[in-house]
Amino acid sequence: MDRFQHYIDGAFADAAATFDSVDPATGVPWAKMPLASVADVDRAVHAAHRAFVAGAWPALTATARGKLLMRLADLVQAAAPRLAVLETRDTGKIIRETSAQIAYVAEYFRYYAGLADKIEGAHLPIDKPDMEVWLRREPVGVVAAIVPWNSQLFLLAVKLGPALAAGCTVVVKASEDGPAPILEFAKLVHEAGFPPGVVNILTGGPDAGQALTSHPQVAHIAFTGGPDTARHVVRASAENLASTSLELGGKSPFIVFDDADLDSAANAQVSGIFAATGQSCVAGSRLLVQRGVKDAFLARMKAKAEAVRIGAPDRMETEVGPLCTARQRDRIAALIAKSLAAGAVLVTGGTAVAGAGFYFPPTILDCTDAPDAPCLQQEFFGPVLSVVTFDTEEQALELANNTGYGLASGVFTRSLTRAHRMIRGIRAGIVWVNTYRAVSPIAPFGGHGLSGHGREGGMAAALDYTTVKAVWLRVSDDPIPDPFVMR
Repeated sequence: MDRFQHYIDGAFADAAATFDSVDPATGVPWAKMPLASVADVDRAVHAAHRAFVAGAWPALTATARGKLLMRLADLVQAAAPRLAVLETRDTGKIIRETSAQIAYVAEYFRYYAGLADKIEGAHLPIDKPDMEVWLRREPVGVVAAIVPWNSQLFLLAVKLGPALAAGCTVVVKASEDGPAPILEFAKLVHEAGFPPGVVNILTGGPDAGQALTSHPQVAHIAFTGGPDTARHVVRASAENLASTSLELGGKSPFIVFDDADLDSAANAQVSGIFAATGQSCVAGSRLLVQRGVKDAFLARMKAKAEAVRIGAPDRMETEVGPLCTARQRDRIAALIAKSLAAGAVLVTGGTAVAGAGFYFPPTILDCTDAPDAPCLQQEFFGPVLSVVTFDTEEQALELANNTGYGLASGVFTRSLTRAHRMIRGIRAGIVWVNTYRAVSPIAPFGGHGLSGHGREGGMAAALDYTTVKAVWLRVSDDPIPDPFVMR
């Protein structure tokens, strides 16, 4: 089997323990992965801390940091085909998506490369005539970046890019489910020439995560994952009082009004829920469709779902591959069963594909008469679409906001005024209008409530990795008149 290593303090290292990574397409182990111990985590964090306070990294100008990031971007682009094959092998995500997504990941590093020397302070027009006061933006310190297995190189880039641009050092913990692409990415970091300790990459289970997020030298935690794990992260951060940015799950509404272009909306809905086998935090998993077009739209969706080509993820013709783990497949089946028991009606799909691998077909549940079905509130993280009918715009907004999540949303209508009203009313960090699942390094994304807090992407993300220092300079040569009076 293939073997992978950790990357700590500028060197590749084996771990004392390993675990098998399973190919989701076959259910067969294919690689040995290093399992980080608490000691490995401690070594990585200490390396990051040393690199932050001394050595070559803090001596670099912001422009020089940007050039290193640009070099990394070029290496990512060149290595994209190899990285795509690894991600497909280790997570089951189809090759046609991993190939396109990883090539675009390079643009995120390029964006933050250009931003590195654009992070500015400010001069304050202070109310004291004998003082000059200005603000410096400085890197916050060691960052713990915890990355899930889905879209992992993208979710790594939106943490690592701004953190390095700001001047931080980073310890990356890849998910133990499918860590191969991130461990392979360490070779590109090494080749790019980052000083030792600036970027450290390891993988491991809950013990490693707990050790990393509670480590006293970690200043900021950037986490993507589920709300339950996020609660553990927040509790662990009480030990070091690290700041946190949390990009969590979603139960995103996809709203189709009766004046929408139904063919366009159907294509977007397929992309929003069945692409990546539904394993996306922004998946449009709740279809809210206006009553007048429900039957026509649902017929389109049923036909498209049943025409999807399910197969081996390494084939370009495949449109839906396996789920990442058997655990996820079994959880989805159980949630569907509970939803059917609560009154949901199965439109298509609903049963795991027989045979090897963790395959599950595109599934549609009509929940119009089952408002309490668990499929309307719980995130499946799989190719399952729950359908609800509405009559009025007010009902659509009420249904859209009837969730503890607040990450993404989609609105399909030809009415510009209606679109603006929906944009104002939907409580979500992202509103896509007449499109879905579009991303760019220039635009931030994130949510609120159970979808977390903080933003990734855009200028805002880089500022999250800085702290503000206020500098006071007294310009008068006269003696301070009274030492007991605050000036």
